Amino acid sequence: MSETKGLILVFTGNGKGKTTAALGMGLRAWGQGMRVLVLQFIKGGWRYGELNATERLGGRFAIRQLGEGFTRADNGKTMGDHREAARHALEEANKEINAGNFDLIILDEILYALKFGLIDMEEVLALLDKKPPHLHLVLTGRDAPPEIIDRADLVTEMREIKHHYKKGIKAQRGVEF
Repeated sequence: MSETKGLILVFTGNGKGKTTAALGMGLRAWGQGMRVLVLQFIKGGWRYGELNATERLGGRFAIRQLGEGFTRADNGKTMGDHREAARHALEEANKEINAGNFDLIILDEILYALKFGLIDMEEVLALLDKKPPHLHLVLTGRDAPPEIIDRADLVTEMREIKHHYKKGIKAQRGVEF
């Protein structure tokens, strides 16, 4: 077995599958005996299927919904509420990265939080710069900025070719949530 080199991985693009790819990687890591944490920067207040699944996996795979829901949704939340939630999520990420309790940390939708101005680029770059050598760190969301891409070891872009939404088919259980 080779020495572990913690990687920075980015799943971005306008296509579906960024979170799904990150969760698949988390499941693979869990299957190898690794400890996995998912911090969701935007999702919150909705019961997604992955929450049900990871509860059955036990303590080595945890998901924390730290967001206030999608920023464009009419959920009664202000941009200030979203900013505060994203700031808290970033603090959680800093705490967990420093604590060393996990082998893989997924910062789900952190790129959305960055894109919408909920958190600052300098803070995210500082987070990446202090990643311990053994830790794998995954960032998801659309529009990964060049500064993030430059620091990443792997960047995958999901590109939409066709999507059922455009036919008027709503989000499907087990596919989108």
